[in-house]
Amino acid sequence: MSTIPRDPMILLSYVNTQLRDRYSSLEEMCRELELEQASIEHTLAEAGFAYDPERNCFR
Repeated sequence: MSTIPRDPMILLSYVNTQLRDRYSSLEEMCRELELEQASIEHTLAEAGFAYDPERNCFR
């Protein structure tokens, strides 16, 4: 399992960079990096961000 940032703002930057540069969806990224998608979505939702699948990023 990959280690990802815990701070929501750094996590946002990390995830969006991964989605932009390497993965076509959040699901693919989580599967490849063995991450819990619900946990990432929850953490970022608490910071006011939601995943936009059409744009493949958190906004």
